[in-house]
Formats: sequence, C-alpha cells, structure tokens
Amino acid sequence: MKLKKLAHLIALIGVVSPALAQEVQQAPMARVEVTGSSIKRIAKEGALPVEIISRKQLEEQGIVTAEQLVATLNINGNGSDNLASNADVTSGAQRGNNGASSANLRGQGSDSTLVLLNGRRVATHGMKGSAVDLNSIPMAAVERVEVLKDGASAIYGTDAIGGVINFILRKNYQGLETQAFTDITEAGGGNIHRISATGGFGDLEANGYNVLIAASHSRNAALRGNQRDFVNTFQPDRGVSVDTRGTPSANVFGTDIAPTLLATYDANNKLLNTGPLLGGVNYNGISLLDLPGGAGCTSIDGMGPYDEKLWDSAGAAYGCAWDTGRAAVLQQPVKNSNALARATFNVGAHQLFAELVGSQVEVKKSFSPNQISPGRTTFNASSFYPSTGQYYNRVYDALVGIFPAISTNYGLPIAYRWRCMECGNREIETETKAGRLQVGADGPLNLGSLGSFDYRVGLSRAFSESKSTLGTGFNYTVALANALGSGKINPFLLPGETQSQEALDLIRSTSAEGVVLYGGKTILTQFDAALSGEVFKLPAGSVMAAIGTDLRREEYKFNGDARAASERPAILNAPFDDQNALNNVHRDIKAIYAEVLVPVMKDLELTFAGRQDHYSGFGSTFNPKVSFRYQPITSLLVRGSYNTGFRAPSFNQLFNGITETQYTGKELVDPARCPTGKFDSTKPGCELITPVLLTGGKRDLGPETAKQASIGIVFEPVARTSLNADLWEIRKEDTIDSFSLATMVDNYDLFEGAFLRNAAGEVVAVDQRWMNAGERITRGLELGARTGGVWEGTVWSVGIDGSRLLKKKSRATRNAEFSESEVGRFIFTGDLGLKWKHIAYISAKRGNWSGLLQNVYRSGYDDQVLPGVASGRILPSNYDPKVDAYSIFHASVSYTGIKGLTLTGGIKNLFDKDPPFAITYDSNSGAGSSWEPRVADPRGRSFTLTANYKFF
Repeated sequence: MKLKKLAHLIALIGVVSPALAQEVQQAPMARVEVTGSSIKRIAKEGALPVEIISRKQLEEQGIVTAEQLVATLNINGNGSDNLASNADVTSGAQRGNNGASSANLRGQGSDSTLVLLNGRRVATHGMKGSAVDLNSIPMAAVERVEVLKDGASAIYGTDAIGGVINFILRKNYQGLETQAFTDITEAGGGNIHRISATGGFGDLEANGYNVLIAASHSRNAALRGNQRDFVNTFQPDRGVSVDTRGTPSANVFGTDIAPTLLATYDANNKLLNTGPLLGGVNYNGISLLDLPGGAGCTSIDGMGPYDEKLWDSAGAAYGCAWDTGRAAVLQQPVKNSNALARATFNVGAHQLFAELVGSQVEVKKSFSPNQISPGRTTFNASSFYPSTGQYYNRVYDALVGIFPAISTNYGLPIAYRWRCMECGNREIETETKAGRLQVGADGPLNLGSLGSFDYRVGLSRAFSESKSTLGTGFNYTVALANALGSGKINPFLLPGETQSQEALDLIRSTSAEGVVLYGGKTILTQFDAALSGEVFKLPAGSVMAAIGTDLRREEYKFNGDARAASERPAILNAPFDDQNALNNVHRDIKAIYAEVLVPVMKDLELTFAGRQDHYSGFGSTFNPKVSFRYQPITSLLVRGSYNTGFRAPSFNQLFNGITETQYTGKELVDPARCPTGKFDSTKPGCELITPVLLTGGKRDLGPETAKQASIGIVFEPVARTSLNADLWEIRKEDTIDSFSLATMVDNYDLFEGAFLRNAAGEVVAVDQRWMNAGERITRGLELGARTGGVWEGTVWSVGIDGSRLLKKKSRATRNAEFSESEVGRFIFTGDLGLKWKHIAYISAKRGNWSGLLQNVYRSGYDDQVLPGVASGRILPSNYDPKVDAYSIFHASVSYTGIKGLTLTGGIKNLFDKDPPFAITYDSNSGAGSSWEPRVADPRGRSFTLTANYKFF
C-alpha cells in the first residue's frame, strides 16, 4: 500500500507518464535526491513543481536529441537558441552560437537556465562560454529528465533563474541492447538517423559492482529553404518583401567614395550618392532587369522587384531584390557522436563511482552567398566595374535611356551591389569536442551522538572545445576586389547568361575556404560535497537538513583568429572577432549552502535554504529560498516558494578587450547642448561631433540578480484524476546589456554618464560597453489536467499541460519607463512571448500494444510591421496583422510482442501543417523570412521508426 501511495504522490509532481508511475510502484522504497533540493528523502510530491520525463516517453515521441526535447517543453521560451534560429547571419546575443543549441526556461535566456548531468554541472559551450550546448548530452544513455520549474540559486548557484534541467543517466543496468532510429520527412530534406548501443554487467545489490558502457551516433541532414514552399519572402500583398539589393544580376548604385556612372553633384559641386533625379525622386539601386523594357526581376531564379512602398523608400523603385531566406538552411546538418563509461562499486554501505562522458559534434552552418558592394567602405574605387569591361556599354545605354542626365558620365566606372552566386553559399563548419571525467562517492556517515547522515562527494573536470572553419562562400577581400576591378567578372548577368570560365577561375582563386575562423575552449574543475539527514524530531515529524560546499574553477579562452598575426589578409564578411580574443582567463568560485526542512504541522512543511557564493571577479552574493508544502487533505496540495537568484557575467562581458572606434558619421551632435538633435553649424551647440566609441568588456560588472516567487495547487478529486496550477513571477534586475549609439543619444537622460567629456565639456568618447542597467519582469501561469482509467482491459490516460504568459516587459535602465507589453507581440531578437502554449495527449495500452496521440499548440501573436505599412503609405491587399496559431499533432504506436524487441512507429506533424506565415524578415540578420524559426518546425510531416532490441 505504501508503494502504491508513493506512485500516486509522484504523479502529483507534474507531468509523469502512467508507465513511470507503474515503475515506481514496483521499485523498492529508497531515499533519493530530487532536482532542486540537496536533502535525500523518500520521493514524494514537494513544494517545487518538477516535471519528470521518462525514457519511455522520449521513445514514444521519437525524441532522440536534447534540442528536440527542450522544444516540446511548454516552460521553454521561444528564443534564438535552436539551430534553425541561428542558421543565417547573426548579431548581438546570437554571435558565438555556431553549432550550439541551448535551453531557455521561462524565457529568461539560455545563460539563465542551468543544465545538469546527473545533478552536477557540465562545461559550457566552448565557443561562447556562457551556456551548455544540448548537443553534448548523451541522450542514448538518459534514464529520465527532471525539469525544475523554479529558481534554484540557493542550491546550485549561478544560472538557475529560469529553472533547472537535470539529465539523469542509467544506473545499475545489466544486459546488452541496441537501438536504431530514423525520422524521414515526406517532402524530403532534414532526415534524422541515430544508432546506439548500451551494455552493462554486474548487479550492485548481488555483485557489489556495475559497469555501464553506452555509445551513439546521430546524423541530422540539412534542410534548405528552397526545399519548402512556405519559404517565400516575395509576398508584398501580405506585407513582406526582401530588403536586400545584393542580387545575382547586380543593382547599380551611386557612391560618394569616387565619381561613378551615377554620379550627381550639389550646388557646391559636392559629390552625392543619392542617384540620378527623375520626376523629383533620386533613384538608386537600379537594375537593368527592372527598367522599362527590361526582362523583369523575376526572370532570374530567386529574384523579384524590390518593394519600395513596403520599405518606404521611393528611390528604390527600379531595384531588384533576392530571397535570402531560400538559401539558408532551415535545419543545420549535424553529426553527433556520444559515449559514456561508468563503473559503480558498493563498498560496504558506501557507493563509489567513476564516470567518463564524451561527445563530438559537427555542425555546418550554411546561408546566402556574400553580397559584394563596391562603392561601400569594404572595397575602394579600384574594385568598380571599369569602362573597359565587356558589358559596360550595355549598362550605360540602358541607364541613359531612362536617366539622360547621367550621359555626361560616360567612361566613369560603375558601383553596384551583387550577390556572388558563383562564390557559393557561405558555410561555417563548427566542430565541438566535450567531455567530463568524474569520480565520487556517497553513503551513510555515523557522527556518533550527532546522528547518522547521508554524504555525497564528487570531483570532476569537464571541457568543451570548439573550432569554426570557413567553407565555401568566403573570399579574400583584396584579391576579390582586384578581380572585380579587372572587368573580367560580369555582375550584370541577364537571363540565360553565365560567367566565362576565366571569370569562374578568377573567383575561385580568391577563395578562403579552409581558414580557421576562430576557436574557443571552456574548462570546469569542480569539487562538491554535501551532508544530509535527520537533525531532530518535532511532534509533526523529523527535521531534515543538508549542508554542502561547491568549489569550482572556470576557465575560458577564445583565439579570434588562429592565423599568425603577420599573415592575416582580410576575408570578406568573415566574423573573426579578433578584438575579443582572450588567452585563458579564469575565475574561482567558493560556495557553501544549507537547507532545512521543518514539519511545522502534520500537513505543513517549510523548507529554508541559502547559499553564499564568492567569485574571484566581483565578490560575494547570498541567495536565500523559502518554500512551503501544505496538504490539508489527501487530495489537495498547496505549494509555494520565494527565492532570489543570480547570473554571473560571462567571460566575454568581463574580459573582452576595449575597442576604440572613431565615429565617422556626419550627423551626430551633442545631445545635451543641441535642442533639435540635428546638425546645424550655424547654431551654437549643434556642431558636428565625432567621438571615439568604446566597446568591449567591463571588469567591474556585477551579476544579474533575480527575485522570484510561485504559488500553486495540485488537486486530485478522485483516483487517477489530477489538476495542477502554478502562478509564478520573475523580476530580473541589473541585467547586463549594451546599447546602440542611437538609443543612447535618444535617451541621453538615461545614459548621461556614458558620454565622456574633456575639461571644456566637449564629448570626446561614448562608452558603449556592457553595463548592469536594466530590468525585466515575467509572470506566467502553468496549468495541467489529467485523468485515466481502465476500459475492457485497456489502460488509458488523457492530459493537457499548458503555459499562459501573463506579463512580459522590460526597461533599458532602472530610471526608464517600462516598455509596452511584450506578450503576444513580435520582437526581433530574444524571447518571443507567446501568450499560450500547451501539449495535450491521449495514451492507451493493451497487452503488447500501446499508442500515443499528442497535440502541440503555440498561440499566434501580433506580427512585425514593415516601414511602409507603419507609416501608412501602403496597406497590402491580403495583410493580416496577426500571425496564426501553430498547432500540430504527433502519433505513435509501440509493440512489445517479440521477445527482447520493442518497435515504435510514429508520424510527426500528422496533418502536414506548415509553419504559419509571419513577417520575420530582418534585413540581413536572421534565418527567418516568411516563417518564424523560434516557434515552428519547418520539417513538415515525417515518419519515425525505432527498433530497440535487448539481447539479454
């Protein structure tokens, strides 16, 4: 009866499958450590909401990677943390994410989500150094996953603000089994395959030892934008079009670098880059295809008319654009190999173990060919198309036919923007090797008159090392500029034309393929120890307590550019980040913590916890936590908690070098002295200023801090039926941000201290480095309901778990006003605050057969608005300001009727639902175009098959 009650109580924790409840019912009673607490006790429903996902659930859903798992969690935010969201040109927080995929619980960011392996930390991704790469988790050896939906800095320290994900590996496994998995899309592209083997021998109880070895290899094939019809940025009737005039057949531009074919001058004979004037409009970015009588922009694959109305740019009316979204990979190709070896020994009542985990992950990022822009600062005038070029007269004649005023410019070279299709897609291949060696022990410890306790001790060393290498699509800048200036390469291809062999050879000769872009490495050395047990008894029960220590050294290095300093010719648009090179910086962390569980009454427990962390960089921080669990009747549980948390600054934010850049713009004025904010040399105080801009790390940064609270209930009115609801709020303060110069100027009163002045009061520099400045508030409600029963021999269950976002807003600094609500509203970067998410399921089991039907739902939101719509210049005929909800179904069936063999077949996205149309085009920064990679799965309907065979 006690075991049945235990199974019933565990089901009250959160989302737990009936199969797991049955497993618990058959298991021996034992003290265990639940994620979010250091006190070993009989597992039962607690004061904290913990979601438990069993191995069987993962197999039923066809989940073979940690990224896939995290994407199904309602509690996970919708940020740019997956391999689809950072597959294109990236900026800001996405930089350095090459090859990495991260968790983002409660939308607090990947660096505010703690990921554990068997309850202990692993090294953060070697490239960025601030979040764990989910690709390094050995999913084939995972027994279950525990997701703590609460802050836990009082137990674990930094990063545990949004929550904790604990991947728990198999233990005491005997036998040998292999598994093969395949996931094949109906439309082609993006197939997933995995093979794994797990072997173990020795029984801890009978033999006193156990050895476990597991290995797996998976491969995710690339899925390209041109393999899915919903990727189409040329939909101006719905409010989206491409904002790039770097096209396979070039657009001609004016420039103020030097006189060119489109040169015009003002009354003072100053060279302008506004393009020729016609009918009161200066036209620039002109394509021969789009001129009257031309073949039309659509005559070349992937091109279309540049929509000057949507982008509110009348002078672009004769330009063509090119759909960059079609060239990006929607699913990056990944090759992943993982291995685990673990030996466990019982020595009397004590248990000793040694564990080695390793992984190697290769990810190839692929996106649009480079945009070549002679006429911008990247290339000087020598790279313009010369008058001696074979196609010069064709371009001149076409332009003069419409703009006769430029006829006198004959013989001047041509500035343009061109998409170098012959250079190939830009590819960056990232290889990451990660590993952890850990030894430890646990068992009872008799302290005489003080009583008996359970101890746990561990020592580990973990690393993650990444290297990114340039593939196709990157070219040496000077060599390419000289090649373009020769006139042998034709940027102005017309339909049916191709480059000459000489031109192709010339382009290939400038390739930088194979150059190591950059590399990084993190190392984590950790010693931890904890002691827990009964301290004394109260009338309501035993007081339980735990104390522990956590000693760590975290190390990070980033090389920026692996080439010798004397041999670093520039490579066009290769993001080397040389200024951020760090040579093995480190910090030491010393922490102590304590936790006490007090049974106040028979039905009421209070838990108090606190942790003091000392960082060699910024000093100490103390974070307390208090939680309660009240169960007045068997069927009703009330729980809640309040705690504080923190996130330590990343190594990059602390230690990146300071870069000084001279501002060269021609419009900046002193925001404190010029009331109009506009340059006017005739008005005192409104003179032009050109300060030095300071960017980089700041060593006096403090941690981001958080205050959070939750309260919830779990109600089981009848057997097999339960309801749960948890209301939570996170208030994050001292957020570490950097701001654009425009933002700082527009909000000068908030950033006055960042404008550095000389003795005369003149602005000489603007400090744009990271600062502890902002504040974010997030509030949500998590709901769940499930019921089940037995009908004519069939065990069935039905359930739903949902997440309602109630509040999401932020402010740049503490003295600024909060932004408008970010719930259900498009934002360019960061977490997209969807109002409602849920996963609903129906499962059934009869004999050797079992089945599962799931519904994954993500609510719609207010779409992005392009400038022409925002200004009221145009309202597209089929424009809808809302993005539709995304709702898909998965189904699977399992059969266990053959001895040793389990077969599971499934269909993902049962009704082949495309991602909803969304205006996610973000200039040249981001993988989205006409869909949102932060929300939807681009693969479409796919068919899965898992075969698991246990030999003995």
